Amino acid sequence: MVNFIVCDDNKVIRKNVTKIIDKVMANSSLDYRTYMFVDFNLDFMKIIREELPCKVYILDIETPSRSGIDVAREIRKYDYDSIIIFLTGHPEQGYTVLQNEFMFLSFINKFDNYEDNLFATINRSLEIIGRKNALRLVDKGIIYTIPFKDILYITKDSVERKSVIVTHYTQFKLSKSLNEISSKLPNSFKQTHRACYVNMDRVVLFDTRSNLITFDNNATISLLSKTYKKGVKEIVE
Repeated sequence: MVNFIVCDDNKVIRKNVTKIIDKVMANSSLDYRTYMFVDFNLDFMKIIREELPCKVYILDIETPSRSGIDVAREIRKYDYDSIIIFLTGHPEQGYTVLQNEFMFLSFINKFDNYEDNLFATINRSLEIIGRKNALRLVDKGIIYTIPFKDILYITKDSVERKSVIVTHYTQFKLSKSLNEISSKLPNSFKQTHRACYVNMDRVVLFDTRSNLITFDNNATISLLSKTYKKGVKEIVE
C-alpha cells in the first residue's frame, strides 16, 4: 500500500495532483490511497504520526497556517523513510530547502511544466519504494510492499486458510502459503512454531515457561512450541 499525502491550498492544483497520481497508479499493480488536505491543519499533523507504510508527501511551501518547510522538519522528526516532494509556486524557496537536511526527492515549480515533472517524480517514488528493504508479494493481482522492520510476526489463519502478516499498525491476509512467504524473509526472522515466524528485531522477551513472546509494542503471542524452543533459546543466549 502506497499512501500519498497531499497538501495544497489551491483547488485546481489539488485536482490535478489527484489526476496525476491516479494516472501513474493506473499503470501499477500497487494498491494506494490518497489523503488530500487544503492546509497543514491538525488532521494533517496527526497523519504524520500515524503508522502507515510507504508514505509519499506532496507538499506546498506556503499554506494559510504554516510553511511546508516547517512541516518537512516535523515529518523528519518521526521518520526518515517517507518520500517528500515539494510542489510550490515559490521557487525562490529552493535554496532554503536545499540548506535543510530534508532528504527530499524533488522540488517542483508549479509554473514550469509541473504536471509532467510530478508524473515523472511519482514514478521515481515507486521505483524507490520497490528497492526498499521490504517484503514484496503479489497476491490476486495486488502487489504488497511491507517493510521488514514493520512486521512483528507472520502466522497462519487455519479458519480462512490464509497467511497473516502482522505489523504494528495493521494485518495483511494473503492466500500465499507460509512456506512461500518464509522463503523471502531475511535472517532476522526465526520460526517459533510450525505456523509462525517472528521478527527477532522486534522481540523484547521470550518466556519459555509460559511460551509467550512479547514484542516492542507490548503485543504478545503464545506461538512458541517445544519443537522450536531450543533454537530460540540458543539465539537469545
